[in-house]
Amino acid sequence: MAACVNEDDTNEDINDPGAAPYGNFINYYTFNPPENRLSVIPRTLLKDLGYNDPRQTTLLLDVGCNSGELSVALYKHLVETQGGTNVHLLGLDLDETLIGRAQENNPLQGVVTFTLLDITGDCAPLREHLARHERSSFHLTLCLAVTMWVHLNHGDAGLLRLLSRLAELSRHLLLEAQPWKCYRSAARRLRKLGRSDFDHFKSLKVRGDMSEHARQHLEKHCDMEMVRSFGRTAWDRKLLLFKRK
Repeated sequence: MAACVNEDDTNEDINDPGAAPYGNFINYYTFNPPENRLSVIPRTLLKDLGYNDPRQTTLLLDVGCNSGELSVALYKHLVETQGGTNVHLLGLDLDETLIGRAQENNPLQGVVTFTLLDITGDCAPLREHLARHERSSFHLTLCLAVTMWVHLNHGDAGLLRLLSRLAELSRHLLLEAQPWKCYRSAARRLRKLGRSDFDHFKSLKVRGDMSEHARQHLEKHCDMEMVRSFGRTAWDRKLLLFKRK
């Protein structure tokens, strides 16, 4: 899964949401490179959250990792510059081709791994991963530019289930929700290609400020609280950090 493309982009081969109905764009990081997010995420984030004990493994989860470039860059950004930290990052995506690329091109074998998994489906493999590390939740989960695709494909209920599942799996959650203009852009491109609209687009009741909707659900229904906003990315998106109460 990935972000919507910038509304000004015109390269249909890269930005065609009809060819990537779940946001699983090929070559996604060529038009939204990892630096766009990393520039607003402090290198000391794990230390700031208290996850810097080398005697314990800190577990990170990257939901919708695409071909893995951001996962690898994030690990280097948060871990390699700090030293002495015991961290494992698991990236997941529902696209078999993208996960194959991530596995093949992974320079951090052993500490960064990738698996084929739809976060809206059976999450037993994630619980098994946690059990192997004798943990009940990931220390930090990243869900960056995934919410819109789940919302468009699974409706309002699907979006809220996703947020609840992320909260259940995580001690801390770093969330980037696409703004509503991205929904309109994705639907417009689909119509331009002469294809049917997203199944749920016209029936969605959760609209408007998507970051605020996510915050309200996480705080009111998932026993989480927002503790920090890291400003806005190069695509003018909010990165919000939540923690379990």
